[in-house]
Amino acid sequence: MNRAIRFFSFIVMSVFVTATAWASETATLQPQQWQTIQEHAIPGDHPEVRGMPTQPELLMPASIPEDVDSSLLAWLAPTDSIAYMVTGSVFGMILLFTLFVIINGISRLEKGFSGKMIKRWSGLSVSVHWLGAIACIFLLLTGIVLGAGRVLFEPSMSDAGWASLVGISSGLHSLMAFPFMLGAILMVLMWAPKQIPASYDIKWFAVLGGYINTGKPVHPDAGFANAGEKLWFWVFALFGAAMIVSGLIMMFPNSFDVTKNTANLMLIVHIVSAIVIGAFSVVHIFMATVMSEGGMSNMTSGYCDENWAKQHHNLWFKELQKAGKA
Repeated sequence: MNRAIRFFSFIVMSVFVTATAWASETATLQPQQWQTIQEHAIPGDHPEVRGMPTQPELLMPASIPEDVDSSLLAWLAPTDSIAYMVTGSVFGMILLFTLFVIINGISRLEKGFSGKMIKRWSGLSVSVHWLGAIACIFLLLTGIVLGAGRVLFEPSMSDAGWASLVGISSGLHSLMAFPFMLGAILMVLMWAPKQIPASYDIKWFAVLGGYINTGKPVHPDAGFANAGEKLWFWVFALFGAAMIVSGLIMMFPNSFDVTKNTANLMLIVHIVSAIVIGAFSVVHIFMATVMSEGGMSNMTSGYCDENWAKQHHNLWFKELQKAGKA
């Protein structure tokens, strides 16, 4: 028994000594990295312990994170309000215009359809329009899920269902960004010359384009684009550019060396731009498909009825007559 105890003790001691030697070997101080820790006593103050690295790369980090701008966070703090504004810019406008059509009615062609069609848009313009328009619709809908879904949808969904919806929406949002950018850039470059404001645009706004069905019908002067279309074009150009720039920076933060404050600022810009474009998109869609009788053919075939051109774009129609194209 004593032999067994002595043998066991020998084994334990051997393991202990070996472990101690291994630990001391691996825990050796690295003098080339760290100075000896010293205690410095400052008169009238508490002693402090200092140990500074000597290697340059250990002195300071590559960059010091900037302090978060509380003013930016304040804009992003009311998440419920942001959710309702994002959703209201689309579905709220749909409700308002639906009520307006029910109460006011649409703008019908006073002389009916002539049956004679006039070319208004080229095939390229129609294609570019739908490239940007379809992508824009997907971006707005997926954006509502990403920006307002946590408040509006998640509480009534299962965890798995919500996760799937967010995953699909996030993927589609990133995918649709590129055709939207291409369509938006082409539309602005191709159509800008016809969107220059004119003096007669003021009267168009004064009578709301003649779309109010009370009293004697009024059809204000308009060129190729009326004042409302010009306003939509320049709003789209401005806020579309803001949405594209902010979206790219958030999609590729490493490429733009984005800080936290920059990311928060771009998120605010993106949300505001989306709200504005969402509201104006609904107005644009209603005006083209519902409010203006005969207007939809402009962006399906590229042609419009002659009576539609006379009633809504009389100055442009006169130009066509002078050129022998109508």
